[in-house]
Amino acid sequence: MREITEVRVHYGYRRVHVLLRREGWIVNHKRVYRLYREDGLGLRRKKPKRRRAAMSRQPRPTATRPNERWTMDFMSDALANGQKLRVLTVVDTHTRECLALEGGAQFRGTDVARVLTRLGATRGLPAVIQCDNGTEFTSRALDHSSGTVGASEPSLAVPEPL
Repeated sequence: MREITEVRVHYGYRRVHVLLRREGWIVNHKRVYRLYREDGLGLRRKKPKRRRAAMSRQPRPTATRPNERWTMDFMSDALANGQKLRVLTVVDTHTRECLALEGGAQFRGTDVARVLTRLGATRGLPAVIQCDNGTEFTSRALDHSSGTVGASEPSLAVPEPL
């Protein structure tokens, strides 16, 4: 068994068992497993995950007045015929008021920028817009529109459930 595992390093005990049976050894898989583990030949199943640097989490600042912080996210569902439906929700964090609900089959960054431009014209833009790292929120169209409308760059943090 040691000869087989020296030549074929990536073989586990099951493949070693098959090779032993082919060579004519009369052993069952339980004995092969026991001997494999006793010799310290166990394979690691996964590569170890890299640890992130230990950073203390800062408490999230709370909104103290209306129109100071907004959160954006998508909700999705499917219709009875199987067609996807997505709804963009924009919520004021302080008042929990729903500022926009835009539905559609698909959304691009330009669609999100259009909704924010319309909200900025009617209510004014907040200091911070909190959103996740979805493709619609990290697109160039949204970055370009935030510069032209006059909003500060949105913070890309995962929104808390309301």
